[in-house]
Amino acid sequence: MLSPVALAIVVNAMPDPRERARAIGVWASVFGLSMAAGPVTGGVLIAAFGWRSVFWINLPVVAAALVLVAVFVPESRAERPRRLDLPGQVLLTVVLGLVAGVLIEGPRIGWASPTALVCYALTMAAAAGFVQVELRHGEPLVDLGLFRRPPFASAVLGAAAVFVALNVSLLLNTLYLQHARGWTPLATGASTLPMALGATLCAPWSGTLVGRLGPRRPLILAGGFIAAGGLCLTNLRQDTSVPLILLAHLLIGVGFGFANAPLTNTAVSGLPRARAGVAGAITSTARQVGAAIGIAVAGGMAAGSGPAGLAAASRPGWLLVTACGLFLFVVARASRS
Repeated sequence: MLSPVALAIVVNAMPDPRERARAIGVWASVFGLSMAAGPVTGGVLIAAFGWRSVFWINLPVVAAALVLVAVFVPESRAERPRRLDLPGQVLLTVVLGLVAGVLIEGPRIGWASPTALVCYALTMAAAAGFVQVELRHGEPLVDLGLFRRPPFASAVLGAAAVFVALNVSLLLNTLYLQHARGWTPLATGASTLPMALGATLCAPWSGTLVGRLGPRRPLILAGGFIAAGGLCLTNLRQDTSVPLILLAHLLIGVGFGFANAPLTNTAVSGLPRARAGVAGAITSTARQVGAAIGIAVAGGMAAGSGPAGLAAASRPGWLLVTACGLFLFVVARASRS
């Protein structure tokens, strides 16, 4: 609920395309800082207080967020309230839940098992029902008409792909370093610092480039860096050098930093202010969907693999990261239309 609204606030508050691109770059940079703080803080908490403490830390974080929102965030409302699209909400939740569930449980139950086949059928039925409901609803949860614009559709898919790559990288990295290499949670968290550094430094730069040159060049840079980072680890072994692992993390972080501003700007460009906020929220929601799918895919790959087999089991995941980076070249081409 927080993430789509946060980006929608940025989009609505900055109607000028250049200012908006720079603001999205700052937003993405703060996201990069959270990437640095999260894994390291998690490692410290687990080492000091156990794994349950990573949930308790949410309480002061949420309290601080509530205070900051109440003090600094201006209220914004539509000219008239929108009706709740409850059928669309339920059907979309069913689709995403089934997709994530099948990806996680597929290796265990078998991809062609009766249970899996039933899940495939239910997913397709729920997806078809969702499309029908959204097309007929006067105020749909997701404005499917926006997807008739190739730049918007490609940007939404690109946002999902970037977060698939990011979360596959984070989870496979955690499992591999802790279980295959025997690293502590704190050391594993610290290994993500190059990724966070690349994202934090390059995100504002990307926003400036989008404001000056448009989204195409930052998207090409993002795709190239993410693909290069994935390629570094496609032949991951038990004794892969630590500098190569850290280099891969840095490249993926740089690509992530370059990706967010042009993707969001492509999605909302050319739209009136009210629809731009919706488009920004849909793009941000696509990121969360990509995160869920990335975690599910990475978990499915690692399921059933012992410490000695984790490196080999994770290689398809790094190929997926590479493919997600290459897909951004397609998004860059569509952003020109």
